[in-house]
Amino acid sequence: MDFERHFQSELATLKAEGNYRIFAELQRKCGAFPKVRHFDASGEEEVTVWCSNDYLGMGHHPDVVSAMVDTVRECGTGAGGTRNISGNNHLHRVLEAELADLHGKESALLFTSGYVSNWAALSTLGARIPNAVILSDEKNHASMIEGIRHSRADKVIWKHNDWRDLDRKLKAVGDRPKIVAFESVYSMDGDICPMREIVEVAEAHGALTYLDEVHAVGMYGPRGGGISEERGLAHRIDLIEGTLGKAYGVMGGYVTGSTAMCDFIRSFASGFIFTTALPPAVAAAATASIRHLKASDIERRAQRDRVARLRARLDAHGIPHMPNDSHIIPVMIGDPVKCRMISDILMRDWGIYVQPINYPTVAKGTERLRITPGPLHSDADIDHLVDALATLWTQCAIAHAVA
Repeated sequence: MDFERHFQSELATLKAEGNYRIFAELQRKCGAFPKVRHFDASGEEEVTVWCSNDYLGMGHHPDVVSAMVDTVRECGTGAGGTRNISGNNHLHRVLEAELADLHGKESALLFTSGYVSNWAALSTLGARIPNAVILSDEKNHASMIEGIRHSRADKVIWKHNDWRDLDRKLKAVGDRPKIVAFESVYSMDGDICPMREIVEVAEAHGALTYLDEVHAVGMYGPRGGGISEERGLAHRIDLIEGTLGKAYGVMGGYVTGSTAMCDFIRSFASGFIFTTALPPAVAAAATASIRHLKASDIERRAQRDRVARLRARLDAHGIPHMPNDSHIIPVMIGDPVKCRMISDILMRDWGIYVQPINYPTVAKGTERLRITPGPLHSDADIDHLVDALATLWTQCAIAHAVA
């Protein structure tokens, strides 16, 4: 086989379909977010980021930065290996205690990313619970899908956020160990699950509940515990998984649950056992971020204000955006080539960075710009973004929303 020819052919197909991903070369400057430096062939310029998952700008918060810098000076850079080889760093244990407290659980377990925590936990539960079947929401994240696939457990897909369909399929499974896997905030549409109904259906069938809160931790609830905290349901959910790389502005993933469950995953998950641990400085920074957002609601309130203002301005200009109750604003394009083109023009002519979201991340025909306003976006930033979109909507012949 001519491997190089095959690679080039597949890439050419992606480009022809408008689905080839191009990564912008950016550099954040501490204290300047959402302004960043953009590098290309013509040099460098300042642009405004509108699609970051550092939802609250905590990656630049002085307490978080100081915690990381001070810990590097004290402990050095890396963890020295896996926790099995190099031992349980004290700062890892402090962070895990903070996470367990955040979700009202007995225990927590750290991973190197949210992807790894989903993959490792679901693959371990599915593989090590005899005769288990995992019931997965049809729009679950790729990391959850890969974990379920790797477990080789039987899988049942239920309609997105449809607790009645979940109920029917749990009944059909019968008397087997059942795991219900779902998310709180879905990252592409920004919709929030009917959590109470899902939990009640799962409880009625004796199923273990597995909740991904990665786009909600830090963002919702009085202490940032996510949708499960906001709705008073955390204590009824068996396993809550989250990330440190979004609203907390650092890096890493985790699961929380009972002592026995976390120890079970620690003892059997290859994605934990054989992976180098997070650097102590990352753990210290994450702990500082979580502690701050447990006590402060300033960032969350400012973020909600920015979301409301941007939605109102988009409505005023008839720019279609998907309605939801979260912080994610999907502005619908519906064409991969136009989506890429608009993104490029926004960067080149308007100094605005928002990454196009095309297939396979979303279904064909639902291509979009995924906009995530943060507390550090000014009124002027919002006005500039909406003015740019309104201009391009006319130039690119995209349908306006019907009032």
